[in-house]
Amino acid sequence: MDFTSKNKPIQQYWISFLSIATVTLFGLLVRDLFEYKVVGYLLLVVVSILAIFFEIKAVLLAAVLSALALNFFFIKPYYTFHIDSTEDFLLFLLFFIIALINAVLTHKFKRMQRAIQAKETRASTLKLYNTLLDSLSHELRTPISAILGSIDILQQKNVSLSTETQQKLHNEIEKASMKLNYQVENLLNMSRLESGYIQPKLDWCDVKEIIYNVCSRLSEETKNHKIVYKIDENLPLFKLDYGLLEQIIYNLIYNASQHTPKGVTITIQAHFDVDVDYERHIDLIKKCIITISDDGYGFPADEIDKAFDKFHRYKDSKTGGTGLGLSIVKGFVQAQNGTITLHNAEEGGAVFRLEFVAESLPLNALKNE
Repeated sequence: MDFTSKNKPIQQYWISFLSIATVTLFGLLVRDLFEYKVVGYLLLVVVSILAIFFEIKAVLLAAVLSALALNFFFIKPYYTFHIDSTEDFLLFLLFFIIALINAVLTHKFKRMQRAIQAKETRASTLKLYNTLLDSLSHELRTPISAILGSIDILQQKNVSLSTETQQKLHNEIEKASMKLNYQVENLLNMSRLESGYIQPKLDWCDVKEIIYNVCSRLSEETKNHKIVYKIDENLPLFKLDYGLLEQIIYNLIYNASQHTPKGVTITIQAHFDVDVDYERHIDLIKKCIITISDDGYGFPADEIDKAFDKFHRYKDSKTGGTGLGLSIVKGFVQAQNGTITLHNAEEGGAVFRLEFVAESLPLNALKNE
């Protein structure tokens, strides 16, 4: 049920304020009995509930007030916005970021649900909503829990942690933060695609450099896989959108690393093709061709046509996921007037082939300039 139509904006602001105030007063009564993190969790729950029913401005107000209340009343020293402990400041900062992300994403999911309900039958809408809710509960809450858990251990005063253990916990925080950032980026990118906001910024791109940079960023995810590069040494520069192409390659390699067994080989090929008018001795069409393949199990034959559908996850998938990665890849490819195809290799594994018709510039021409 949605109460936004029944509550005017000013009423929503008052309800948001009173909800946070009520939890704050309760927290003050039991402040000496529980750690302030308990109050923080309660405030996050209140913000989440408000996001289900209210418009975004009222929810953002609740998120900001909850962060200020947590700092002012429950983080020592009390009744000031000053924070002495670095760990407390980090936890407060994460609380504020998570509260804002939670408010914005919940609002976006609600808007997406309304759009879906307007186009599809009730049965398909409920199925899609349940799939999204299930995937997000895992893909977003898991890294958030890992971050909060690691910080909680680091904060314990009565436990002596070795330097090695502290480093592992910091690595866990960084790893979980990167995973959370990846999921949020996918959601934001899908919003941009849905709104038609994507406008490619074409510039000369070194495809080889992009591939190596992406693989370097994904070194942790691909540490149990073998990466093979088959890149044309004379690959020219192409006029493409650097950021969009980087996200395309990132999503495809990340997808391969998450949905294939350990030890699988991921092969990345890049070359160019030219259609020539032999009578006039001129180049007609220049193509940048990128192929990312693996020798894993491939896609189920009866589901391969749904690979690029939004929120589609295969029934035998063990790693979860929001089902947005490949959909975003297709959208970003098409935004640059490119094409993407997917098929299973005869010997096993999936093969993604990208083709971009784009201006090219030989590397030696750039050096001569």
